[in-house]
Amino acid sequence: MLVVMKAQATPEEIQAVCDHIVQLGFRPHPLPGAQRTAIGITGNQGEVDRGNLESLSGVAEVIRVSKPYKLASRDVKEEDTVIRFAGSSATIGARDLAVVAGPCSIESRDQALAIAEQVAAAGARFFRGGAYKPRTSPYAFQGLGLDALKVMSEIREKFGLRIITEALDSDTLDLVAEWADVVQIGARNMQNFSLLKKAGRLRKPVLLKRGLSATLEEFLMAAEYVMSEGNYEVILCERGVRTFSDHARNTLDLSIVPALQRVSHLPLLVDPSHGTGRRDSVLPMARAAVAAGADGVMVEVHNHPESALSDGPQSIYPEQFASMMVELEQLAPIVGRTLPRAVSAAVQ
Repeated sequence: MLVVMKAQATPEEIQAVCDHIVQLGFRPHPLPGAQRTAIGITGNQGEVDRGNLESLSGVAEVIRVSKPYKLASRDVKEEDTVIRFAGSSATIGARDLAVVAGPCSIESRDQALAIAEQVAAAGARFFRGGAYKPRTSPYAFQGLGLDALKVMSEIREKFGLRIITEALDSDTLDLVAEWADVVQIGARNMQNFSLLKKAGRLRKPVLLKRGLSATLEEFLMAAEYVMSEGNYEVILCERGVRTFSDHARNTLDLSIVPALQRVSHLPLLVDPSHGTGRRDSVLPMARAAVAAGADGVMVEVHNHPESALSDGPQSIYPEQFASMMVELEQLAPIVGRTLPRAVSAAVQ
């Protein structure tokens, strides 16, 4: 159920409607838009009495939301959600393309700072790096943990890059939320519902990666778990799905970009590194992702990928990343986007 407020509804009227929904035993989710505020209702097992809600001051209409992913749906919010960051002009979901770059894993302070300097110089505004790594083998490198989070905090201070890194479980979620700007929930955890709900109780943006074989509806229902707890700053990320294809690590499903944007207001990034697993495919698929309408790309960059402790074959060199940024800057206006490439003071 969705309560649509009048354009001129006051904050007091909106709060009164939310209070009434709470009194009914349900949970209100006010989602301000450019022209109106819509209030989603969750916790109801059946129809809510529309008459009582429609009679409240400031209410324009009460409508039924047919999709199971209510809060992530454009039925609730027509305008695209834009994620903003205090103290930075960087955004995710606006007209500016968001470019996230960095190594799969933080291997050392020197390695991370060197890569951060190079991607910042090329114009990236977000830095990705793994502190906690979910690996197929228990004997593979698992990440540096808290030490890596401290290195990335230093990168934010030195280069002005916003930090995105993955949490694996409830324990690491708290640490990542403390140190990072965006908490990543990886593909293997897309349906870890207890973790999603705890991430929803954070007041920090969550980047949710699509599961290895998740449908569009399953993907959005995972986002709904986060949003149902009150955290509406969710960023979706397409990172490839498992198919019969043997020419790439995964199959990057770019068809989901327009499909998601048709039914959801949430911003969407594309990860061509995990989506292909091949260095020579990252740049072409990054271009394709922007052409398809994605809000940005997330790529793995390593200055010595041949000796990387994880995902070396899919990591591009800093020079390749710089070339990618030039190409995306040229492509962006064709699809109604811009790619600001402001260089931080530390690398000018």
